[in-house]
Amino acid sequence: MPRRRRLETGVPWVEIKTTAADWKAADPALLATMLGQLHLIRAFEETVLDLAAAGLVHGPAHSSIGQEGGAVGSIATLRSTDAVNGSHRGHHQFLAKVIAHVSQGSLDPAALVTPELQAVLQRTLAEILGLAQGFSGGRGGSMHLQWLQAGALGTNAIVGGGAPIASGNAWAQKHSGTTDVSINYFGDGSSQIGSVLESMNLAAVWKLPVMFFIENNLYAVSTHADEATADPRFSVRGQGFGIPSWRVDGMDPLAVHLATQEALARMRAGEGPAIIEAEVYRFFHQNGPYPGSAFGYRTKDEEAAWRARDPIDRVAREMIALSLLTDDEAKAVRDQAVAAMTDAAAALTEDDPDNPGRRRIRPEFWPDPAGVDRGIRGDASELAGLEAADPLDHTGEWEDVKFVDAVAATMDRRMEQDPRIIVLGEDVHRLNGGTNGATKGLAKKYGPDRVIGTPISENGFFGLAGGIALDGRFRPVVEFMYPDFMWVAADQVFNQVGKARHMFGDNNTVPLVLRTKVAMGSGYGSQHLMDPAGIFATAAGWRIVAPSTAADYVGLVNAALALGDPVLVIEHVDLYGTADRVPVGDLDYIIPPGSAAIRRAGSEVTVLTYLSMVGHTLEAVEQTGVDAEVVDLRWLDRASLDWDTIGESIRKTNNVLIVEQGARGPSYGGWLSDEVQRRFFDWLDQPVERVTGAESSPSISKVLERAAIARTEEVVAGLERVRAAWGGR
Repeated sequence: MPRRRRLETGVPWVEIKTTAADWKAADPALLATMLGQLHLIRAFEETVLDLAAAGLVHGPAHSSIGQEGGAVGSIATLRSTDAVNGSHRGHHQFLAKVIAHVSQGSLDPAALVTPELQAVLQRTLAEILGLAQGFSGGRGGSMHLQWLQAGALGTNAIVGGGAPIASGNAWAQKHSGTTDVSINYFGDGSSQIGSVLESMNLAAVWKLPVMFFIENNLYAVSTHADEATADPRFSVRGQGFGIPSWRVDGMDPLAVHLATQEALARMRAGEGPAIIEAEVYRFFHQNGPYPGSAFGYRTKDEEAAWRARDPIDRVAREMIALSLLTDDEAKAVRDQAVAAMTDAAAALTEDDPDNPGRRRIRPEFWPDPAGVDRGIRGDASELAGLEAADPLDHTGEWEDVKFVDAVAATMDRRMEQDPRIIVLGEDVHRLNGGTNGATKGLAKKYGPDRVIGTPISENGFFGLAGGIALDGRFRPVVEFMYPDFMWVAADQVFNQVGKARHMFGDNNTVPLVLRTKVAMGSGYGSQHLMDPAGIFATAAGWRIVAPSTAADYVGLVNAALALGDPVLVIEHVDLYGTADRVPVGDLDYIIPPGSAAIRRAGSEVTVLTYLSMVGHTLEAVEQTGVDAEVVDLRWLDRASLDWDTIGESIRKTNNVLIVEQGARGPSYGGWLSDEVQRRFFDWLDQPVERVTGAESSPSISKVLERAAIARTEEVVAGLERVRAAWGGR
């Protein structure tokens, strides 16, 4: 028989329950503050449900009624510089944080609502109603509540989507030399989500001051926790990642507070993350004013048993028993909260003249529809004052380099000049510059705090970088080894980072650069070779650069690293090893958005292309004799394209050929051709012609891979099609 030894994780996992002695020892001011917060949040949520029932809340109303104890117990004593974010059911967390900020952590039950607090309640309600006076101008609504000044990073409609962002915020807090912490709130439904588990791992490995606060309300919509996992004690997750964990009764705010204080002490001391699981219960269904029993997945007896444990009643009862509060005083706290919310709702609504007996939103409070697209990205004004120069105009000396060495040299120069820049990615700190040498020398020069090798967890580490960018104190540069991995991280790439600036009413900048390489022709097959330009071009919020020369790479990446927007930098492995050149002694110039390059002047057809296909196009033009004007786009996103240069060329040639290498389905040219035809239809002598790869993704077989991608021969054929259509010779 083999010898067996029971293994232990060595990580604490404890359950905390309060005793009468704990309540007696509690600071009376803390208990009063918690009671005030609980009542304000409860009255707020009741008002939201009333307005939803009246048809005045556009979209869902995910109330937190019953769950307030977890938020209040964990947030009441936080600093304004501590940060929180949560999920779609996040009103209570947001309110607890902003109330603590405005009240400086102390509420007087006898005079509960100050003018400043009244203004915050109304502004929060306005945001949920989609009104201009809301924190995000009504764009965030119920599920995207953000007030950065108060440390409220933004609630999140994607289940588990906030965990990487909170972890990134904690990274920034730690590396800024603070003892501040971040708390990410999520529920039992999120506890199986990959981004949450990836974030736990990163936080543990890097000892980040982030708390993962699990509000276990037993139901993900109608699915019971027992159906979702073998062990519904969700704090057990900490055992797998080496994170100390606490399990508490979330209907007891003092128990939550005591567990939080223990966790905060560890986090502020630099010992890494913590997990708290609070057992709570939402008194209503997932959305709206009806109980879960109305939908058949809970019993009325179960609901009644939990309602008897209401956290508001628990705090009031304990305070009355300690002679800290009378019944009349407890009622007065409730009355003040209700009155405050009555006033807030009255300020935003009025009698509907067209429907007697009904209310409506005051029309003057709606946001201006003309501003619907404002804030998708910045105006690039941050580039003002930087040296803009086009390598095509350079008349000085040149230095011979390999393209990939220019990649590393550019990043070295920017990191040398800007200590905020950090680099994250798989193996970027090893192999003498990652798998292709693009980060050569950086790890040795700048160390592990600025060149950070990550676990294989794109959704986790990209989302963490997004949180760092949103914090604003650092500028992350993330490397995806291959662009296809964006699908692994799609939530954080598109739903979070790409949408954050606009979604939160342009409260944030998002200074993040994502580098990746197109590897078509290298034999890596269907899951490693795509060109991501077409996908990113349809995702509002992202800027895109695609350099075809080393000198362009310098200027484009310098611009990308100065912008307050997320920028995708696409590189091509075919260019990495090529002999190229950069201006001698100048790695600081920028090539700003709207700066296409004419690589060859011509009169018969405008060819729009980028990356390695610029070279293939020039070869094809020489082979065919077509007098083509070859436009290297450089910037590819809608807002950054050089429409002036494109338009001037089209008005001269009256024909357009768009050339790209990758598959037809996710192609960049499909979007671009539509835009070109809408803008320049009157100057076109024929429909826009395109050169792309095949419908399929490239295969492993060398022969099939070549058949699936475009190179010089396909551009030759495309030029011949254009020439045949106009009858040219």
